[in-house]
Amino acid sequence: MGEVSMMKLSFIESLARRAREWFRSRQGYSLAPYVPSPPDVVEKMLQMADLKEGEMLYDLGCGDGRILIMAARKYGANCVGVELDDGRYRKCVRRVRELNLQSQIRIIHGDAMDISLKDADVVTLYLLTKSNEKLRPNLERDLKRGARVISHDFSMPGWAPSLVKEVKELSDSHTIYMYIR
Repeated sequence: MGEVSMMKLSFIESLARRAREWFRSRQGYSLAPYVPSPPDVVEKMLQMADLKEGEMLYDLGCGDGRILIMAARKYGANCVGVELDDGRYRKCVRRVRELNLQSQIRIIHGDAMDISLKDADVVTLYLLTKSNEKLRPNLERDLKRGARVISHDFSMPGWAPSLVKEVKELSDSHTIYMYIR
């Protein structure tokens, strides 16, 4: 395929993605409202995952990128974040560039339901229980044996957690679920 054809295909794919996003935004489509995980919860999630240097972490609904950034900086992980919202996507990409973490972190502007997780060692989630349930077939299809799924506050229906931890804050308590495939 020639360069012009590739550019046209890329343009068409971009238009299709934007049309899907526009339609979903008008339908109230989202796997969860945006609520950032507090830093101590992020730390506990990554500790529970026993994240190792060089492992691949996916954060589905990465928001401002805080999980990805901590995973890359503190644990030496390679990371992929997926964010549907235009503004949060741009903010996250900008933050990754500012911190010069582009070699470790890649941000995908898209729908978590459309992403292959075949190379994930760890998947982090802060989605609603019904969204986790929607995502479960993708996780079951894609995740390799031993991959860890870490979910903030919402369980994965149909799966038994390997570990559950509570994180207390001044006025809040958070539950973190770990599942091992």
